Amino acid sequence: MDRLCDEILQLIFYELPDPSPLTIVSRRFYAFSQDPYVRATYFLMHYGSAEALFYALGRGKVLTERVLDGEDDGSVFVTFLKENRIPSQMKTITWEEIKVLMEEYHFIPFSSKDPIMPQFPLALAIEPRLLPYAVANGFSMDYKYRDFIFRKMFERPSSSVEMTADDIVANVKELCKLDPAMFVSRTVAAEVCMEAKFNDVGYSALKKLDKSGQLRFELGNLVEDLLKTFLTTRSICTLPTGDILIHLFSDFPTADVTVRLVMLVVIFLSADSLSTPIPTIRTKLESLGLAPLTKRDAYNILINPFVERYGSLLQYMRQEAGSKSDGSRGMCEDEIMQLLAKVATKCLEIACKGKILKKIVDDFPVLKDQIGKNVLEMHQLHIDDVPSWNDDAHMQIEFFGTKLSRDFSRVGLGLVHTRESLMPEPGSSQEIDSNDSKASALRRDDLQGIVSGGSSRADGNLDVDLGPISQESLTAMIRHDETTPVRSRRRMLYLDRPFDSSSRQRFPHDTLPVGRWIKSQYGPRSSITAVFMTHAIINNNSNILHHYLVNTDGSSSNPRWNRVPITLKHFQILAQLGHTPNFYLWHDIEVGAEFYMDESDYIDKQDPAHALLADKAVKVETEANTNLRTPTPSASRKRPRRSAAHTVQSYAVPDSDDEAIAAEEPLMKDDDQESKPRSETNLQLWIKHLGQLLKVEMRKYSEHKKRLEKQKINDVELKIRVPKNDFVKSLTTNLRSLRKLEEDQRSRDHAFESAMVEYSDEDDDEYVSRQFKRRRNLHT
Repeated sequence: MDRLCDEILQLIFYELPDPSPLTIVSRRFYAFSQDPYVRATYFLMHYGSAEALFYALGRGKVLTERVLDGEDDGSVFVTFLKENRIPSQMKTITWEEIKVLMEEYHFIPFSSKDPIMPQFPLALAIEPRLLPYAVANGFSMDYKYRDFIFRKMFERPSSSVEMTADDIVANVKELCKLDPAMFVSRTVAAEVCMEAKFNDVGYSALKKLDKSGQLRFELGNLVEDLLKTFLTTRSICTLPTGDILIHLFSDFPTADVTVRLVMLVVIFLSADSLSTPIPTIRTKLESLGLAPLTKRDAYNILINPFVERYGSLLQYMRQEAGSKSDGSRGMCEDEIMQLLAKVATKCLEIACKGKILKKIVDDFPVLKDQIGKNVLEMHQLHIDDVPSWNDDAHMQIEFFGTKLSRDFSRVGLGLVHTRESLMPEPGSSQEIDSNDSKASALRRDDLQGIVSGGSSRADGNLDVDLGPISQESLTAMIRHDETTPVRSRRRMLYLDRPFDSSSRQRFPHDTLPVGRWIKSQYGPRSSITAVFMTHAIINNNSNILHHYLVNTDGSSSNPRWNRVPITLKHFQILAQLGHTPNFYLWHDIEVGAEFYMDESDYIDKQDPAHALLADKAVKVETEANTNLRTPTPSASRKRPRRSAAHTVQSYAVPDSDDEAIAAEEPLMKDDDQESKPRSETNLQLWIKHLGQLLKVEMRKYSEHKKRLEKQKINDVELKIRVPKNDFVKSLTTNLRSLRKLEEDQRSRDHAFESAMVEYSDEDDDEYVSRQFKRRRNLHT
């Protein structure tokens, strides 16, 4: 018994109904029974938490104050953590008491499953001087806890806590000195910068650490990289975020062109929202060193995906930018018109800029025709304009896309700001001196950073261990750290930042796609809308196709007329690319889409682009390498019927009783109607031409397969399996469904016609009436 450990002896005490005789066996047992924790646990184990206090009160000699309200080491430690955010004079547990627990009693979580284990690094954030005692007890600091610890150090203190920036700097220096693996990462520093206006203590401490050289990076470069991330995210539209960005830029100004554009967008977004007067805007630009504005600056601001209003910008440009012919400041109306025309041309390629295009056309109706002309001249596609799937030169054919009608919610907006558009205008005050090679190199690196989406540090040797930057605030990340399950959450590396995904979207909140505006502005059967329809089919934009083919806005009484027609040319382009046709194309054919070879078949003759479309011949291949367009029968007169015997012409006028002569002419008309060929339905035309297109593609596939099989490696013929492209697979499946649908429709029509057959009076001659003989009654 004397060699038993305290844990085993404790279990024995709990099993005895009355451990009093055992306590007088030895002094060790007696001292063990005097421990308040053992006595309190004895009553809890025997009587449960509901009745333990009742039975303990019946044994007054055993019950003491420590037994009633005693705290173990874990409770003391948790109390120390809870009292972190209260004034020091109100704390009941000091860090010296925790030091005694670690130094004398070797307090340490003994298992990774211990509930105190995920809370233990928090004590180091409160008091870094506890780290040596924890390490002496066997504690090893996981690097994943590093950001969590420094977040708690830079946390915004409450009003009742007397925490200064010097205290935070001292704690950071102490912790970094005790453990070389501990340092402030770029992730935590960016989060502190996002609270620059609300967490003055933490932001001031970060700037002091930067001035003293305690950070492993330049804080100015970090702020520059952080500001660049807002150029393509929705969070730039919020006014509080804009105030923080202006505050950061004023503390760490830079000549970077991307950061300059971010600040200009922030200023004019807030000016349109708050109706800021022009003198206030001019003062703000001059204080930040962003004045004067150029035409290129205005162009870059207006083509930004998140700028949907231009009232304040145009008013500022009319008064402050450039100079007029009479010597006064500002831009004339012709320059404003040229600027808006250039912006409108670019916004056609940015799928979410429908609102600003609508506003431009409403305010300047003369630009409507110019926009349509630009669409036809720059974005009209034909079959020869797209690469072929069996061409070896186009290995990335599956990623082929066009500039218009992009599905920005799925594939993004593409490259909006290019290097050329971000560079200052020649002769402006922002232009870089060509002799300054270092500045030119820095600017090229900055542009490469914004185009590729990476960091823009000039040295290019950014250590990945310093951590990525994000737009999350420090308070938000601490809140996520403290959510359950705590044990796994604080050891998680936040790489994808999925918390506030709505503010990280790369398109505005309430968007008007350009394709929808084009249809409402030019009509569903316009050549302009036809170009966007072709681009939407190539880009597989389901949202635009749904609006063009399914959704009707009630503007027309005929829903079919309000839809944008699909043509055989669309399928030929998809066959050229080898792409799968969208579901809406097959659905439109099934519900009765009209058949057209190309857009020139349905565009109104009065459309201004009809002549341009008519001159473009659609290249179509058939089995004999000819056009798929089948010659339609001529509308000439029918050949008169020939009869075997020549009938004698009679001059007798038939009367009502001469049925033979009177019925001759109607019978001849019925024969003519029966001999007249029945016209093909739209579904039959689609089936016929798509079937021919399938034969053409299968022949291409066979030739491509034979060409690959003839390839030899070391004079050995290869037997390879060449899969069919996605277009052939989809066309084969859906063509089978269309044929079955056509057969069902034909069966229903035939059954309906059979039910409506009327018999003539001539059939009455063949009718034989059977009269029953009357039964003869014999009377005897």
